[in-house]
Amino acid sequence: MVYIYYMKIKIFLFTFFFLFPGLVQAQVTVVRVEKNTVYLDTSSLEQPVQKDDSFKVVLSTEKLINPTTGKELGLIKKYSAEGKITEVQPLYSVGQLPKGETATVGQEAIIEQISPRETNPKEAPKKKLSQRKMTTYSPVAQEIISLSAADVIQPGAHNIITLSKDGRITVWKRNGETLDEESSYQLPKTKTPLTLSAAPVRGQETAEIFATTYDPHTNRISTLALSYEKKQWNVLDTLPYFVKELGCAPNKTVWIQKPFVIDVRPGDAHNLIYENGHFKPGEQTLPTQRNWLTGTAYAPVEKTEGANFLYTAKNGKIKMRLANKKNVESKSLFAFSPNRVKYKQELITFYPSLQILQSQGKTEVVGVENVAKYGLLSSTFGMYQNGKIHFLLFEKGRLNVSDSVELDGFVYDTACAANAVLTAEVLPDGQSSVVEIFN
Repeated sequence: MVYIYYMKIKIFLFTFFFLFPGLVQAQVTVVRVEKNTVYLDTSSLEQPVQKDDSFKVVLSTEKLINPTTGKELGLIKKYSAEGKITEVQPLYSVGQLPKGETATVGQEAIIEQISPRETNPKEAPKKKLSQRKMTTYSPVAQEIISLSAADVIQPGAHNIITLSKDGRITVWKRNGETLDEESSYQLPKTKTPLTLSAAPVRGQETAEIFATTYDPHTNRISTLALSYEKKQWNVLDTLPYFVKELGCAPNKTVWIQKPFVIDVRPGDAHNLIYENGHFKPGEQTLPTQRNWLTGTAYAPVEKTEGANFLYTAKNGKIKMRLANKKNVESKSLFAFSPNRVKYKQELITFYPSLQILQSQGKTEVVGVENVAKYGLLSSTFGMYQNGKIHFLLFEKGRLNVSDSVELDGFVYDTACAANAVLTAEVLPDGQSSVVEIFN
């Protein structure tokens, strides 16, 4: 049996992949057992499983606790002996454990995969260049994880507002292809920033800013409502909700949802309103099917009348609910993002936002794809080298990519301005460039 201490796993994985870059690991679930033959659910894996890949079943886990402080340090996992994958199907794989070993339905398993060799650079397909007009602003010394567009300084200012990984909210003014900083606000260091929205919810001519954070000490998500008026930052309210804007400025709506309604899943969303000096849920309801507001959208894509619900599935594909209650999905993988937190013992992923653009009689769904480094599974490890912004059309019962914009850095999130998609590419040096991609 092999014992692995959870607290050392990051160091172990880094050393392992540095020395053996051809191997990657993926976590799956045992769904059927016949003696020492096990069936594994591989439907959510980004990289296909192959015959002769090895696997181990997680037989038990035990919390590792410091007896002096009572602090939980992670999990000790006890594994079965190594087995081999003997059969591969589209959504599941069959594995054979050594004689005398068995497993139980519902247990986790770890598959060691052999990643495919990289394509010969001479034979690699040429990069397809998008014909869309773009503005790439000069890099700024921040790792931007979320952004928005709104009039913050004054009516008609068309500001870009960003949230950095270290919790810094910044209001920018456009100056050609440069962003000039107007002012910034630092969130508490004890909270992990998640996402940012901006819109005039109070009905004023300028927008309020909503910064959603996670407190790992209390396991709570909350949102700080701020205004920037007369060159002063004002804290308007603290909301016990996850807050996210949907739609394009200036016609976007800010939605809120109660976090952790069912385990790690949130509740349905309500529109955010301002009444009697407080922000609160309105009467409009948006059924999110227990998805977080990031990675979702609600717009008439299938037909001009009636809205479709779009969301990012766990396997990274974009899915859309049709009027007949059936789902269609994108062919390609999308949306794996570094934006994640550990809630108790669960890892929660907040997918990049989905944008909906209406132009020239077409409805485009805009999604994100981040390309992983070193052949690792980006859904598991969150290590990226660059990102792409894809534009999809609903055609012949499927969401098909019609255009793509390749970036020099990876992407946490997107936003929507009046006639463009906004994103921030995180460059290899840790700086970010805001990119504006027009209709």
